[in-house]
Amino acid sequence: MPPPLFPAMASSFSPTTAPAAAASARALLSASTSRPLALAGRIPSKKGFRRGRFAVCNVAVPAAAEQEAKASGAKESQRPVYPFAAIVGQDEMKLCLLLNVIDPKIGGVMIMGDRGTGKSTTVRSLIDLLPDIRVVVGDPFNSDPDDPEVMGPEVRDRVLQGDMDLPVTTAKITMVDLPLGATEDRVCGTIDIEKALTEGVKAFEPGLLAKANRGILYVDEVNLLDDHLVDVLLDSAASGWNTVEREGISISHPARFILIGSGNPEEGELRPQLLDRFGMHAQVGTVRDAELRVKIVEERARFDKDPKGFRESYKEEQEKLQQQISSARSNLGAVQIDHDLRVKISKVCSELNVDGLRGDIVTNRAAKALASLKGRDKVTVEDIATVIPNCLRHRLRKDPLESIDSGLLVIEKFYEVFS
Repeated sequence: MPPPLFPAMASSFSPTTAPAAAASARALLSASTSRPLALAGRIPSKKGFRRGRFAVCNVAVPAAAEQEAKASGAKESQRPVYPFAAIVGQDEMKLCLLLNVIDPKIGGVMIMGDRGTGKSTTVRSLIDLLPDIRVVVGDPFNSDPDDPEVMGPEVRDRVLQGDMDLPVTTAKITMVDLPLGATEDRVCGTIDIEKALTEGVKAFEPGLLAKANRGILYVDEVNLLDDHLVDVLLDSAASGWNTVEREGISISHPARFILIGSGNPEEGELRPQLLDRFGMHAQVGTVRDAELRVKIVEERARFDKDPKGFRESYKEEQEKLQQQISSARSNLGAVQIDHDLRVKISKVCSELNVDGLRGDIVTNRAAKALASLKGRDKVTVEDIATVIPNCLRHRLRKDPLESIDSGLLVIEKFYEVFS
């Protein structure tokens, strides 16, 4: 049996105290989430419409056993992924991705660079390194059994009714690909209006944002994404929630994800509002060294010829990297950064005229994640020097007459302040 959702309440739970436990759970949930717990809508009556409450149900959600069997079958049949440890070069991109896996609150990565430089391959190779998380079995929102802020509607309702025995399992953090041609309904989810009006049930089919909750949402060629989908991503990334409104019926569910985008700057620039939502920005260039290019070509040929054998040859390095990430995530809370270093980080942001405070926050988080990845409990100046260009370069105001790279501007200002 999984551990109780709220141990303090479970210890005194009995049939005679069920109403009190339910009331306590209701109070805790109400205090810990800013979203309404009851999803209100309109149901038909003889005189038209009246306010009422719907029961929420998810359509096309398989049973727990069926879901686990399908997941294990898919894992066996899925095409092999290129190992992360086998990626040659592109250290800046790999570091940004690893730091976001260690601390998802950094806010994601925007990867821009030449075509054919391995951007998509590197992002998708993260799948093997993603750690396990605790989820409620059969829930399409990957609900966290311990955090009401990332519980789906059904799980919250069960907790409100005093159900303390939620079936819990561990699962890999999911990575969801957002296709450029996806419709808004496919991204946000759909409501069956007919079923809602005739049966008084909110039949909701979750979309990609629900699947990406507590995971990674990857958008390849993000600079070609339709504006209406960009607006949806902006809203969800800002609030951590996705709200679907159809014919006076509203459903909200948690949608907290690491947003990773990649693209070629020659194909168009990103809207500043979306660019600012990415915590870090990595620039990728074509490898110019002939020997390194040959090595990349040979490694890719080996993988194409025997994917399983190639992955097996990197198994030890992959496992070592997994352990390093797991250890870094566990020790992240113990990492400290001196007040003097915080002040200097903010001074750099101020003198570069960075709008808002996201640059300060992300730089502090990324420096801590890097220190934790290196096995230290204190941030050094070198940690800050490594991450600050990636955290600030995309937040600088663009000057069309400026020929110098924005990353170099950040580095120059860093050495000026920290010297």
